Amino acid sequence: MGLFNVFDVSASGLKAQSIRLNTTASNLANADSVSSNFNDTYRARKPVFAAALDQAMGSQNPSAVKVEVRGIVESNAPLRREYAPNNPMADKDGYVYKPNVNVMEEMADMISASRSYQTNVQVADAAKQMLNSTLNLGKG
Repeated sequence: MGLFNVFDVSASGLKAQSIRLNTTASNLANADSVSSNFNDTYRARKPVFAAALDQAMGSQNPSAVKVEVRGIVESNAPLRREYAPNNPMADKDGYVYKPNVNVMEEMADMISASRSYQTNVQVADAAKQMLNSTLNLGKG
């Protein structure tokens, strides 16, 4: 794998982790929201990643596997239904609906995404330093 391919792979990882961080932030921001009906309640979202291996296998360089974001899906975990008759958002039976966001799980996912993002930055930096060193060999 050439050094320039490392930048492409690292950039795809950075983009994927950025999407993961934004999705997690959105889930955390909506964790305490309430709704008066089941259909309007926020549902946790998760990005779906795929390594573009099939694309890489058709190329000259099968080791340059990039990360591809296939989409963002909503969680099918059950929503929380809470009895709160004094809440202005309560339905006719006195219930409000809360998102299926697990704050602890989201925080762990955010830490993981942040570390993966940092790792991709370090990979790109290391490739840049190696490329610089290679260019400096000819100066001597």
